[in-house]
Amino acid sequence: MKLLDRFFGPSHAEVGLSRIGFVVVALVLLLALPFMLNVFRLGLAAKYLSLAFSAVGIVLIWGYGGILSLGQGFFFGLGSYMLAMFLKLEATNSDSSAQALSAFFGSKLPDFMVWNSVEALPFWWEPFNYVWFTLLAIVILPALFAFVFSYAAFRRRIGSVYFSIVTLSLSAILAIMIIGQQGVTGGVNGINDFRTFMGINLDLDSAKVAMYYVTVALLLLGMLICGFVLNSRLGRVVIAIRDNEDRVRFSGYNPALFKAFIFAIAAVFSSIGGAMFTIQQSLASPSLVGIVPSIEMVIYAAVGGRLSLVGAVLGAVLVGTAKTVFSENFATLWVYFIGFLFVFVVMYLPNGIVGLFTWLRSLKNKRDDSKN
Repeated sequence: MKLLDRFFGPSHAEVGLSRIGFVVVALVLLLALPFMLNVFRLGLAAKYLSLAFSAVGIVLIWGYGGILSLGQGFFFGLGSYMLAMFLKLEATNSDSSAQALSAFFGSKLPDFMVWNSVEALPFWWEPFNYVWFTLLAIVILPALFAFVFSYAAFRRRIGSVYFSIVTLSLSAILAIMIIGQQGVTGGVNGINDFRTFMGINLDLDSAKVAMYYVTVALLLLGMLICGFVLNSRLGRVVIAIRDNEDRVRFSGYNPALFKAFIFAIAAVFSSIGGAMFTIQQSLASPSLVGIVPSIEMVIYAAVGGRLSLVGAVLGAVLVGTAKTVFSENFATLWVYFIGFLFVFVVMYLPNGIVGLFTWLRSLKNKRDDSKN
C-alpha cells in the first residue's frame, strides 16, 4: 500500500492521480479501444494520445505548479522534428530512388534539401543518423533547454501572465524558424515521406497497432511518474509554492529551482508526445509547433480538469475527437466550437469534466448522509 501511495496518494487524500481513474483509463485504452476501432480510427486515437502527453505535463505545471505555459508546442515540435530527422535519414539511406537522386546531385541528402540546392548535410543533422542519439536527444535536449530557460525566468521572478507570454513566443519563434529555413527543415511542408523505423514498415497494420500500444504504455508510465512526483516531497513543495511562494522562500527553499525542475519534466512529456505523433502520422510540420497547437494543449487540460492527470487524457481524447468530427462535417465551424468549449469550461466547469464527476459524487454522498 505504501508503494501504491507513492503513485496515487493515500486513499483519503488523493492528489493528481486516483487508482480507480488510472485503472479505468488503462483498461479502456489497452483492452477496449483496440477491439472497438478499426486500424484507421485506432491511428486517430493514437494521435490524440500523443497530444495527451503535453496535457499531462500541463496538469503538472499549471494545475499543481501554478505555471501556465502556452509554449508546450515548442517542446512538442522539438521531439517531433528530432525523430523526423532520424526517420528521414533512414528513408534516404534505404530508398533506391532517393539514393539515385542524391547520387545525381553528388551528395546523399534528403529530397527536400536537394530541391533547395543544399550542397552538404548540415553538421547538426549528422548525429541523427543514429537511433540511440535520437532517442536520448528527445529526452535530454528539451529537458536541458526547459530547465535553463525557466530557471533564468523564475530566478528573476518572471511569473503569471508574463511567463505565459514568453513561452508563447517560444512556439512562435520555432515555427517561424522552421518555415524560414526551408532548405534544412522542409519549410512549411515539414519533413515527411518516411515509412520505416529501424527497418520496420510503419505502413503495415500490425506496426500501427503496435505503435498504438507503445504510445499507451508510455502515456500510462508518464501518468505514474507525475503521480509519484505529486505525492513526493517535491510535489508538496511545488504545491506550497503555488499557494504561497513567498512563504516557501522564507522557509529556506529556492522556488525557482523547484519550478524549473517540474517545467523540465513537462517539457520531456511534450517532446515524447511529439515523437510519438511523428512516427504514427509520418509527419513533422510547423503547424504542430506554433501558437494555435500550444493553446489547444492547454484546452485539453482545462476541459479534462487541470487538477487531474486522468482528466488530461480524457480532455485530449474528447477534444481531439470533437475536432475530427466537426472538421469532417463542418469544416468552417470547428474552430468556433473549440473556442466555445474553452469559454464554457472556464465559466461553468473550472475543474473540468473530472471536476463535474467529483461534484456529482459529493452531491450523492450528501444525499446519502441526509437519508441516514
